[in-house]
Amino acid sequence: MTGLQGAANPSGPAGFVGRHTWKMEDPLFGGFSGIELSDDGSRFVALSDRGSWTEGTIRRDATGQITDIDAAPPEKLKAQDEAPLKSNRADSEGLAMAPDGTLYVSFEGAARILRYPAFGRSAENLPSPPEFRDLPKNAALEALAVDAQGRLYTLPEDTPQGAGAFPVFRYDPATGWSQPFLFPRDGTFLPVGADFGPDGQLYVLERQFRGLGGFASRVRVVDPASQGIAQTQTVLETAPGQYGNLEGLAVWRDAAGDVRLTLIADDNFLFLLSTEIVEYRLPR
Repeated sequence: MTGLQGAANPSGPAGFVGRHTWKMEDPLFGGFSGIELSDDGSRFVALSDRGSWTEGTIRRDATGQITDIDAAPPEKLKAQDEAPLKSNRADSEGLAMAPDGTLYVSFEGAARILRYPAFGRSAENLPSPPEFRDLPKNAALEALAVDAQGRLYTLPEDTPQGAGAFPVFRYDPATGWSQPFLFPRDGTFLPVGADFGPDGQLYVLERQFRGLGGFASRVRVVDPASQGIAQTQTVLETAPGQYGNLEGLAVWRDAAGDVRLTLIADDNFLFLLSTEIVEYRLPR
């Protein structure tokens, strides 16, 4: 499905581009919680929340809308050897790609981050700050992003008390972990994805569950040089039930020079839900 379906007017300056339903007959296909795109939006890597990944090509028409996706069969992430991650440690949620192609994956259950020189190869554990041990087991590190200097930014889906601002953790390979600022809580939206845009700003994808009303999604932008509680700008907020459970976010610049937001939905491996990719554009 491509085109203007689901294009109800959102709040924020982002303009709707397209919506595409992605299907593949493979038992590992689904549950996507992270996505990274090439600079021109033609190549992608996608991450499942059950410890698997795939990559491929995105085909677009003259208007920039997605028309088809060619992807390799999903494969399981490896642990620190050639074996796949154990099922109780395979709750992979956040995905980030460094400028040199290194891939990072964050986990929600046992809160940690793995580094991969490439998917298909063995993992390396990054050191974890002691604060990771206090994060909620079912709401830990869903959002992960890496800046142009190769520094990682992550924040939990929720806090231990379920209240207050969200701590943002930054990992600099030269100096280790720090906590530069707090991402403010606003309503019942919770952060589930993040990416750095070509403008150097940090984009954070949030979701809100409305029960039978479905999910609402929001994207807020923050200056990574913030200190204390950051100031944010909402660039996109969708209506409840407009889309599925959008969990992954990639931010890039399209051929027209606009910032493009590409969001991927987690189908929870349920027959009634679908894997969809939704795109919005921010004008220059």
